[in-house]
Amino acid sequence: MSKTINAGIAMMKVIEDWDVKQVYGIPGGSINSTMEALRVEQDKIDYVQVRHEEVGAFAAAAHAKLTGKIGVCFGSAGPGATHLFNGLYDAQMDHAPVLAIIGQVGTSDMNWDSFQEMNENPMFADVSVYNRTVMTADSLPHVIDEAIRRAYKENGVAVVTIPNDFGTKDIPADFWSSGHSYVKPLLPQPDEEKIKAALKLISEAKHPVIFAGIGVNGATEELVTLSKHLKLPVVMSAISKGMIPDDFEGNMGSAYRVSTKPGNETLEQADLIMMIGADFPFARTKGMFNPDAKFIQVDIDSSKIGKRHNVDVPILSDAKQAMKQLVALSDEVAHRRFYDACVANRKNWRAYLQQLADKTTSPLGVGSVFKQINRISTGNDVFAIDVGDVTMNSLRFLNMNEKQKFTTSALFATMGYGMGAAIAGKLTYPDRQVFNLTGDGAFAMVMQDLLTQVKEKLHIINVVFSNESFDFIKDEQEDEKQKYFGVDLQGADFAMIAHGMGALGISVHTYDEMVAAFDTAKQVEGPVVIDVKIHNNRPLPAEKLQLDPATNSAAEIAAFKKRYDADILQPFSVYLNEFEVE
Repeated sequence: MSKTINAGIAMMKVIEDWDVKQVYGIPGGSINSTMEALRVEQDKIDYVQVRHEEVGAFAAAAHAKLTGKIGVCFGSAGPGATHLFNGLYDAQMDHAPVLAIIGQVGTSDMNWDSFQEMNENPMFADVSVYNRTVMTADSLPHVIDEAIRRAYKENGVAVVTIPNDFGTKDIPADFWSSGHSYVKPLLPQPDEEKIKAALKLISEAKHPVIFAGIGVNGATEELVTLSKHLKLPVVMSAISKGMIPDDFEGNMGSAYRVSTKPGNETLEQADLIMMIGADFPFARTKGMFNPDAKFIQVDIDSSKIGKRHNVDVPILSDAKQAMKQLVALSDEVAHRRFYDACVANRKNWRAYLQQLADKTTSPLGVGSVFKQINRISTGNDVFAIDVGDVTMNSLRFLNMNEKQKFTTSALFATMGYGMGAAIAGKLTYPDRQVFNLTGDGAFAMVMQDLLTQVKEKLHIINVVFSNESFDFIKDEQEDEKQKYFGVDLQGADFAMIAHGMGALGISVHTYDEMVAAFDTAKQVEGPVVIDVKIHNNRPLPAEKLQLDPATNSAAEIAAFKKRYDADILQPFSVYLNEFEVE
């Protein structure tokens, strides 16, 4: 008699072969055969019981973003499945490989309008790069293996729906998995003639700028070297925070609204943009790229080249190799006036941020909170960033290096991301210090999964910026000249809630309380919630500056500086004039 194996266990062995360490989800009647397989294989793969499937999907997406390896989550038929959508769309839009296992009623109950039965394939058609319902028990391990391969190939979401009874059946044990034999694709190498053409355009430009995205991940040294060698200021996409050190003089920060002042001002002046490993959605829709600028684009994906701007020199290549070639085939630029002006403008911006961070008055400002985060950071931390003003403030105030990790919900921009991302961050990197930085609006959406942190005994520092307002949306209403409506929040003592869930909760109202809270948070075991009561003053809108006498009246400039405590800030034109930039 040929050997057999339980189909659910065979499926789990395939997942193990792909080096998956955690699976996130909640049990349900239609997923019980998968739960049994997880129980049997629990010594080889960790089942992480979240308290909401959405958080499990966020965790899977964050794991993929942080590591480049597939994240896995599941939901039972009906509500368990639909709860996954927020996290799956986040993975789709940020191009993260995720496997979502969806429960389905047993085959004998299908097509009878059974309890929780839904036609689930159409539901997941838009979010997925692979979407199949398993049709036989024998094919279950094969479909899972194929799904993971597709998720890696397309950098997207693969969905497998499994009728519950298939996972209980015995199948021939001659199945196989391709995880152990997976080979990463060879990345395209740069065409030397294209590199030379790019260098010619750069030599002719007066205001050349690099715009770098997540494609520069792992190429910090090459990007910094290129910037120094050709004296090119670097503007980063928001999701690329930390890929070059924040203390590097050529790092202008990010652009558009979730941005820095020098990031926006540098792009506004650019007459040549070299976009490396980026897919910036605001380039055309919000006019962040000068349509008349010369454009060089470096990308490993030919479908991205020309997507955001007319391209003068396309370079289909691995970013690291292209940057190495750009340096190797060029002479060092000793001096560039535009670069010097950008560096001076950045220095002025950093002094402004430091001024805000040094404040000790109450109500507390966000800058002073980030000063404490930076103070206790280890230099090897993981920062899980939620969505809202906290995203913008993290980009501005966190002082990061290339060893630290930063993850947020970028294109989908879904509130609640930070909780699941922090859980994934700590489980993936247990020896690192992990922060969940979140507003009170986002924290209230997912705070039930503080229980997951407690159950898993995860030392995560959850910092809640409490200002009783959806401030990011409030600012949009102001810009659209609406009256504020629906943006005020009922406050809560999140420290007390944390205590009720078994975590350490600390409520902070003053500077001295805050310093003590962060000292404590660094030392304790298990999860900590620091509920910091901050003022709800609007962060400086770097996309709507009113600082330049050439475009704003003296009254407008004075009002702008007063509102944002920005007496120290200078318009970029001051430095362009100082360095006699043409």
